[in-house]
Amino acid sequence: MRRFHNKKVRSILVALAVSALLTLAAATGLLERPDHAASDLLYQQREASDGKIVILGIDQQALEVFGPYNQWSRDIIAQTLETLNQSEDCRPAVIGIDVLFAGESVPEADAHLVKAAAAYGNVITPCLASYGRPLLADADGEYTLGATSILALEQVYASLRSVTGQGHINAMLDTDGILRHHLLQITLPEGRQIPSLALACTRQYLESRGEDHAALSLPPVSPMGFWYLPFSGIPGDMEEISIARVLSGEISPSYFSGKIVLIGPFAPGLQDSYVTAIDHASPMYGVEYQANAIQALLWERYKTEVGDSVQLLLLFLVLLLGMACFWKRPVWLSTLVWLALCGGWLLLGRSLYDLGFVVHVLWIPVGTTILYAGCLAFNYIQAALERQRVTGTFKRYVAPEIVNELLKEGTEALELGGTQTTIAVLFVDVRGFTSMSEELEDPREVVKILNRYLTLFADCILQNGGTLDKFVGDQAMAFWGAPLRHEDNTRKALQAAQTAMDMVAGARQISAELEKQYHRTVSFGIGIHLGEAVVGNIGSTSRMDYTAIGDTVNTAARLEANAPGETIYISRAVADVLEGRIRTTSLGDSVKLKGKKEGFEVLKLEEIL
Repeated sequence: MRRFHNKKVRSILVALAVSALLTLAAATGLLERPDHAASDLLYQQREASDGKIVILGIDQQALEVFGPYNQWSRDIIAQTLETLNQSEDCRPAVIGIDVLFAGESVPEADAHLVKAAAAYGNVITPCLASYGRPLLADADGEYTLGATSILALEQVYASLRSVTGQGHINAMLDTDGILRHHLLQITLPEGRQIPSLALACTRQYLESRGEDHAALSLPPVSPMGFWYLPFSGIPGDMEEISIARVLSGEISPSYFSGKIVLIGPFAPGLQDSYVTAIDHASPMYGVEYQANAIQALLWERYKTEVGDSVQLLLLFLVLLLGMACFWKRPVWLSTLVWLALCGGWLLLGRSLYDLGFVVHVLWIPVGTTILYAGCLAFNYIQAALERQRVTGTFKRYVAPEIVNELLKEGTEALELGGTQTTIAVLFVDVRGFTSMSEELEDPREVVKILNRYLTLFADCILQNGGTLDKFVGDQAMAFWGAPLRHEDNTRKALQAAQTAMDMVAGARQISAELEKQYHRTVSFGIGIHLGEAVVGNIGSTSRMDYTAIGDTVNTAARLEANAPGETIYISRAVADVLEGRIRTTSLGDSVKLKGKKEGFEVLKLEEIL
């Protein structure tokens, strides 16, 4: 009887420990990213809008009519406001501008925009707050980081701000880079609150209909002021009309009567888009995000995110139930319970969402699945996850030889840190490529040409035993002497020099083909320096790169930056170790390198003997 009692107590303790451990794993955020993804898939559903919101897009059609956006006069927006508001009887209820006109430009255009915005009283302009943690000094002169707060507020120019409403356009991504929340309003250091552009437009819309905007129920917000946004449409669902069609008269202003009109960027090149919870594949323009927030405010279908403490307690109790059903039970019974717990929770989660509550989708299914798999399977999964972590980290490194070296050294090689060693560093950069790419109409041809040069660079570097550090646009960096270290500095420098000569030779065929096909060609400059640098894993614990840093790297980069096309610049350090093996032309100190004192000698590499 005592033995049975002890065994039962031990089983209960094991069940409590396992349940507590899995609950703690959920609490630490282990499932955060996949849970967010699963929640987005289950909760976010497309729903037709009610037609009250129209986007006037600064889209590709408008850019073709009016030219590049950075060359637009503010007269264009002013004319748009005048066109939309030209009739007293059929003007928009509110016009929200998702374009930050910070600072003054052409006085006449600025004045025109102010006049157009002031005449109708239905324009909302944006502002953008910058958040950070300020440095605070105490009485002893010691500095500490303060709490996260607004450090700066970027607003439209003063005369425009004085005649329009105001709403912030801050879009804060979650930790996984997905936009699924909306900041309802910001509080400035002096205590003044600024609503979001969406909230300001919604209030203005209600006032235009004779309704009291104070009666609008507001969504529940987190301590930081965010609320969970139920998107109503994927990118492209919201009605969008080119601003060019309105100004040309193709679309009658009466079409916008009584509606909420949002003006904002709607073209890929304008860099105002986000990956949102409703569609992880296609970015959504910022003005569409504002439209979704307005729609949610108008419908007042808000969601409350259930607190983690409540959900952790529920998870712990469900895991205890699962442990009782899985431990030494028939397979068929365990399977039925597992399916009931997982499937039932998904159905319950969706039902709760419809009732206005958001719960974690994966906590209970994953926890019960781990229990169902058993201790052996659990251990196997944990080992597999660890191997995946190591493999995933290896793939971050560019050069294959670095991966092989790290595999030999084991997982300790993944730790941050580096060692100081002597390396030869080479930088190469394509010259004239930017101007050529601007003249080519097909972006695929641009990428094709660039890839040919980058392939040439990579092949030459790897064939000469170098470590390909990185590509940055049309520039490449490589070094010799790490991770496979050796003390022969002559060999390092010679391999770098040979790589440079191979690049010059290989580029001749590419240049000839470009000249024949496009009647243009490009060239590239190369810089090589030899010296000490810190080489190793540089970055953070979540994202690191195997690279080299130090003055040696900077000097090589500056040599390359000053090298004309078809030219290889080397330092005296390289020339000295390769004396008798290369032919050079000394330029003395006529080439001035940034950060280098007078007398730094630069040489032009002519050939390898």
